Amino acid sequence: MITPPNQFNLRALQKGDKVRILCIARSAQKSELKNAESYLQSIGLKVDYGNTIGKVHYQFGGTAQERMEDFIEAWNDPEVAAIWIARGGYGSIQILEGLDFVQMAEASTPLSHRTNFTRKRSLSISTSLNDHGVEAHRKKDKKYIKPIIGYSDVTLIHSKMQKAGLPSIHAFMPLEVDTRTAFAKASFRKALFNEEIRVELRNNQNLSPQKIRGKLHGGNLSILYSMLGSEDLPDLTGGILFIEEIDEYLYHIERMMFSLKRAGKFSGLKALLVGGMTDMNDHKIPFGKNALEIIQDLTADYDYPVIFDFPAGHLENNVSLKLGMEMEILIDSNDIIFTQ
Repeated sequence: MITPPNQFNLRALQKGDKVRILCIARSAQKSELKNAESYLQSIGLKVDYGNTIGKVHYQFGGTAQERMEDFIEAWNDPEVAAIWIARGGYGSIQILEGLDFVQMAEASTPLSHRTNFTRKRSLSISTSLNDHGVEAHRKKDKKYIKPIIGYSDVTLIHSKMQKAGLPSIHAFMPLEVDTRTAFAKASFRKALFNEEIRVELRNNQNLSPQKIRGKLHGGNLSILYSMLGSEDLPDLTGGILFIEEIDEYLYHIERMMFSLKRAGKFSGLKALLVGGMTDMNDHKIPFGKNALEIIQDLTADYDYPVIFDFPAGHLENNVSLKLGMEMEILIDSNDIIFTQ
């Protein structure tokens, strides 16, 4: 078993950098991506498109081989600073076996037009996380990985990257730009430029005051559930797990939660963040609990905080998250503050 390397950080984009949009799952046409292109240009970034944009193979943006090759080509291209997945749906799993992120990370090269990727972060996060390895990011042997951006079905890619010790960005897709909030867009820009992201919630659950630090993992609940038994789920011990879901039956939410719990995936966490549980379904005879009640009941045995209503997932206010990177959670009697 390969020990995941610890010397990787997200590459901070700079104005003028190029973001490539491509498909690893369902298809997307260039005409659907004009608003995303305009948005990236508005924050100072250039845009180009992978070979899979415009391709259609049944539901998918090309064959599995074409999608895998397009992703690897973008990863290896020194002109591409970040990869933004066009849309989710289903299909990422078809290319997963062909992506060896340990090998790909070791072979990654600097961008052709610059060699210094370190972006000065705000004083508050540098100070608060100094004792937990942020200073190590400035060492000469630190490697900077181009951000892979997306969510939902892209949870497969995120999880395999985190298993290899690599960070990535959980964020909205290009086709969703027009429907995301200003706060979500601001967090997206900050994630790409590797600036501090801060989210504040009211402590409506009356959680005990405490400070928590840990690496953030997770994504879509169905995808995490589907990865049980594979080698691609990272070790969650000592970390913070985020989950979200859309368009699922309540009984299946409970089934997935039970399965993850029985597999030990909720043991040893520092915190569990529950994002959007959007458009849940029930049968004519009611299940008897909503999604939040199901999660609350199945995590009641643990002594870490389970924080509901975190603004990420299939929501208009889908805040960007730096997966595989440290998150700090500060809980006081009134508020909960999340910092990355």
